[in-house]
Amino acid sequence: MSDEFRLHVDDDWKAQARREKESLSAEVESKRPAEPGAASFMEILNTLAMQAVVGLGGLAGPEGQQIPPNPEMAKHFIDMLDVLEQKTRGNLTPEEKKALDTTLYSLRLAYVDAVSGGETPGAPAAR
Repeated sequence: MSDEFRLHVDDDWKAQARREKESLSAEVESKRPAEPGAASFMEILNTLAMQAVVGLGGLAGPEGQQIPPNPEMAKHFIDMLDVLEQKTRGNLTPEEKKALDTTLYSLRLAYVDAVSGGETPGAPAAR
């Protein structure tokens, strides 16, 4: 027998297997929950501010019910933002500084309004 045995490999199945593997990989990747982005100053600011807003009774619960105000909690988070402002003074970008200053100002006004029964000192009386 002088005929040599030749093994013939069909390369098409390799390509098909590779395509299936890539498809499965893409499907698994698409079902994976999105990973949070890198932590940033603005994320810290928003987290603390949101907690203060919750303490001021400014958000509804998951079923639409009103969350009762908790002024002590609101003050705590406003104070934390104040500490953040003091500790980062001179190290923020202009945008970060403006966001922090504006947030603190708004939260302080809302806090004074909440604890004074809705009448901010120095504001004209409602008629």
